[in-house]
Amino acid sequence: MFIYLSKKIAIPNNTKLRCVSWNQRQGYIACGGDGGLLKVLKLETQTGKDVKVRGLAAPSNLSMNQTLEGHSGAVQVTTWNSHHHKLTTSDQYGLIIVWMLYKGSWYEEMVNNRNKSVVRSMSWTADGYRICIVYEDGAVIVGSVDGNRIWGKDIKGQQLNHVAWSPDSKSLLFGMSNGEIHIYDHQGNFINRLTVYCLTNVTGVTRIASIHWYDGQHGYVVPNCPCLAICFDNGRAQIMKNENDENPILIDTGMTVADMKWNHTGSALAIAGSQKSSQQDKDINVVQFYTPSGEHMRTLKVPGKEMVSCSWEGGGLRIALAVDSFIYFANIRPDYKWGYCSDTVVYAFTKPERSEHCIVFWDTKNNERHIKYVRNLISVTAYGDHCVLATKAEEGMGNEADEMTQYVLVLCNSIGTPLDSKYIDIEPQFVALTKTHIIATSKEAFYVWQFKSPKTVTAMSVNQAVGRKKDNREKVFHVDDLPSGAGEGMLDFSKAFAPTSDPICAVCASDKLLIIGRESGTLNRYSLPHVAFVNKHAVTCRPHAISLNSNSTRLAIIDIAGVLTFFDLDAKIVNSEGKETQGQQLDFERKDVWDMRWAEDNSELFAMMEKTRMYIFRNLDPEEPILSSGYICHFEDLQIRSVLLDEIMKDSEHPSKDNLIDMDIKSLRDTRDLLEKVGIEEAAQFIEDNPHPRLWRLLAEASLEILDLKTAEQAFVRCKDYQGIELVKRLGNLQSEVMRSAEVAAYFKRFEEAERMYLEMDRRDLAVNLRVKLGDWFRVVQLLKSGGGGDDTQLELAWNAIGDYFADRQKWQQAVTYYVQGRNQERLAECYYMLEDFNGLQKLADALPENHKLLPEISAMFVTVGMCEEAVTAYLKCNNVKKAVDVCVELNQWDQAVELAKNHNIKEIDNLLAKYAAHLLDKDKKLQAIELYRKANHFLEAAKLMFQIAEEYSKKKVKPLRTKKMYTLAALLIENYHEKMKLSSRLKSKSRKGADASSALAGLLEEDAVASGDTKFIDNAWRGAEAYHFFLLAQRQLYQGYVDASMRTALYLCEFDDVIPASDIHSLLGLAACANRAFGTCSKAFIKLESLESLTQEQRQHYEELALDIFTKHAPKDLRTNASECSSCGSMIPDWSSVCPSCDTKFSRCIMTGRPLMDYQSWSCGVCKHRAYDDEIRSVSTCPLCHAVI
Repeated sequence: MFIYLSKKIAIPNNTKLRCVSWNQRQGYIACGGDGGLLKVLKLETQTGKDVKVRGLAAPSNLSMNQTLEGHSGAVQVTTWNSHHHKLTTSDQYGLIIVWMLYKGSWYEEMVNNRNKSVVRSMSWTADGYRICIVYEDGAVIVGSVDGNRIWGKDIKGQQLNHVAWSPDSKSLLFGMSNGEIHIYDHQGNFINRLTVYCLTNVTGVTRIASIHWYDGQHGYVVPNCPCLAICFDNGRAQIMKNENDENPILIDTGMTVADMKWNHTGSALAIAGSQKSSQQDKDINVVQFYTPSGEHMRTLKVPGKEMVSCSWEGGGLRIALAVDSFIYFANIRPDYKWGYCSDTVVYAFTKPERSEHCIVFWDTKNNERHIKYVRNLISVTAYGDHCVLATKAEEGMGNEADEMTQYVLVLCNSIGTPLDSKYIDIEPQFVALTKTHIIATSKEAFYVWQFKSPKTVTAMSVNQAVGRKKDNREKVFHVDDLPSGAGEGMLDFSKAFAPTSDPICAVCASDKLLIIGRESGTLNRYSLPHVAFVNKHAVTCRPHAISLNSNSTRLAIIDIAGVLTFFDLDAKIVNSEGKETQGQQLDFERKDVWDMRWAEDNSELFAMMEKTRMYIFRNLDPEEPILSSGYICHFEDLQIRSVLLDEIMKDSEHPSKDNLIDMDIKSLRDTRDLLEKVGIEEAAQFIEDNPHPRLWRLLAEASLEILDLKTAEQAFVRCKDYQGIELVKRLGNLQSEVMRSAEVAAYFKRFEEAERMYLEMDRRDLAVNLRVKLGDWFRVVQLLKSGGGGDDTQLELAWNAIGDYFADRQKWQQAVTYYVQGRNQERLAECYYMLEDFNGLQKLADALPENHKLLPEISAMFVTVGMCEEAVTAYLKCNNVKKAVDVCVELNQWDQAVELAKNHNIKEIDNLLAKYAAHLLDKDKKLQAIELYRKANHFLEAAKLMFQIAEEYSKKKVKPLRTKKMYTLAALLIENYHEKMKLSSRLKSKSRKGADASSALAGLLEEDAVASGDTKFIDNAWRGAEAYHFFLLAQRQLYQGYVDASMRTALYLCEFDDVIPASDIHSLLGLAACANRAFGTCSKAFIKLESLESLTQEQRQHYEELALDIFTKHAPKDLRTNASECSSCGSMIPDWSSVCPSCDTKFSRCIMTGRPLMDYQSWSCGVCKHRAYDDEIRSVSTCPLCHAVI
């Protein structure tokens, strides 16, 4: 940062000031002094003659100068509550007055006088709701903003001098007259004493000069940044992270301190007071500025006898100093983290709600912003097309798991995209950037990185790629080393930490040179790119910023006092010893300089900022100054671009082009004036005397305007503008004066004027060509439609270009409209796809002729969204059957794939199907394999797999219902197989007579031929489903109390012991028979169970014991013997029997009740062909066995 005195306000009658306080939000300044003096002032920026002059450079006048009357004694304390527009003041007699703002003036609102002691300090909380007032006698009062007392306390035996609230308003610090600091909570309860480390080894009485705790309202410079500052009158100070910080930053200012304040962001601490002068006997007033880490930034000397108070402006750009009977104002030029590259301003700022730095890449050409958040940002450096962000690496990151802190250099382009990054072990305190190199230095060492631009692949990168050359793009050197450029400086950071007696304090670089400035005034000069030490130069100051001109012959040096000097690097002089030395400090000096920039295209031109003025120098001769407070971005073509960063930081996320100022230097302004007011010849003579390509271009353009082609050609030659020379030649070949004027208007981008001229000449074709060149296709269409000047081809081209315009902006619907008119089928297909308008896409595919080149692309679009049928149709239309089959396979439409393969004699489909099924079976994905076979109409293979699953379920004794479902699904697949065989045989015999009978017979014969080894599955497809159906039915009947029906069903179930284990069937039968008191049947069931070979001895014994228990109580006889009449022969048979013993007639079973069907009339299922009693089936809506809808 840089600081200089800018304004001085005198208090009437030479009244001595005691305090000054600046309102952080509204900008009011309160100053109190002897004799009850209390004034409220306000400095407001006035609009001067030049509206571009804004910020600190704009004139500022007192818009308010109000004297507040009410105090009789000297006003000692003033404090603002900017949230609620209140001012609280107190005088030497203890009188407290609260002032309020009403209709633009300040009025007394509340008065309080304790009449016992004097008020020493007052402090508002960060939110402005509470105030703490401390009296000298130890009394403490905390009140609310509306004047109510919240609590009071007397601290016995102590004299109070200072008070400060913590940022969260939960703690209070009280400073005692003996130098102690006590910590209390917000209710007034003592917590602890604050340890004062800065007074170690200090003897004598010390008084606290100031306590200031930054409230964090505008965020912190870095996370966990020190924000509590305590300063004593002997110049000792400590900066702490919080009240319990055991490692505070200690400062010895070497001055007698009067006051101390943080700025609005907590990034700068101002300590005001006086110190002994080395030249004079008297004390001089100084303000020292420190960073939160305790690093000294600047010293400001202030005239006067005694400085008593200081206060920052709300934006941190000015500071007010109370000295004797004057208020001095000093302007601050902060060291913003910013840079400029490729028409882009890059700047960083912090937000209160985020710990990272927000970096904005503001493209000033297109007014676009790109925002990037970066943690632990150290600096921003920009040059050419690139920007470098130096950051501190987070813990646990970097190339090696080292305990040492690492730092990162991130190379970005102008929109903030990282191109490359490097981890380094030295802290990058100073960074320089050229087109090819990044130089980062700590106090002791410097690191050089030759980066690769993505625009060009250098020979080095090619060699590195093939492994012929070791990568030496990174080097590190100690500042005391003298490298020869012959391969030293390999990447070894271990030597970079050796201490040096002369630390680095500045760095700059060009394409040829690297200059490193050291605190003693020594300049180390190295050549680039080899980094060879060339020379040492000595200057008589400590450099703060250094900069090389465009041809690396001169070096500009701004020292820590803001004095600008120059050093000629090429000058050869003879020193006092008679030896010839290279380099000479020029006899030139300017004070209060805070920024400078060399011209990019002229080694003698530079611009510098001195206070609020910009000076342009040509060979060290100044032009008249320009009022400005902008930071210089760029100086080229006799134009200076500067940016008002102070204004931008007020609304950091929305930079305005109003804060970007382009200024012409005097020769450019004079040439313009000559061209406008005098004439071409005089201007040409002036440019001849002051040649510059920009001026010649200006002359060429002015000559073109008046069609002076000879002068224009000469000027274009002088500024080496080949396109301009070609334009003049083309104009010379044109006969018409109006045509020339139109061409010139087009050259100067006055396209409306050029078009109007063409139309007036009735040359609509030229107007159309002009708009085509500009890409203004909407206007092209208007011109073509308005009559003549074009054909259908041009119109189609225009429609397609407009379609492209909308498509580029993803406005697909509008693009479709224009592509239809332009008959651009390719882009139309893309738009339909992006709109997901697949109907439109299908219509487009239908409209295309066969074998059109677009059909495969449309098919691929259909495939991506799973529209198999449409994709296949499109592929078939372009005769790509193989691709159509592949699509069916990819989308799992195997039936369609098989159909296509059969129709087009593609044999490998069955092999592919078999391979895929085998792959699924290897992964034990049987259900997926079944689905695959089913979709491919290979029902028999699917049924086999389903039967396998059902049998596995049966063996594992999975839930019977699930096993039944598996058997049912297998049986349904067999039914599908039957239907398929019938259908295929019917199609084959369609042409012959007696088709039905023959096709049925052919279907059966084909089934036998195909499935000769699978008759078990085909003939007894429903057997497993029946078994589990009746097994479940018997149990359901038993649990519902229909024991007779249950026993009857269980008896029929005995026929299925090949499907269901016999032990399960006969156990169920024995249970149902016992419940039905049919002990004869029960006895048979037990006999069967005991004879089963699969039983263990223990199980058999259990059955025997149970049988003994039952049959000792009940005789093994059936108590009821129900009989039914055989519908065939009339003989009586048991009602559970499925076969008549007399006539061998077999009876079907009712799938609803399990009873034999004795009637001829019964219901039959159309799917599984099983039957049931009519009166029973009426109660259900689906078949009980196969669940087909009735």
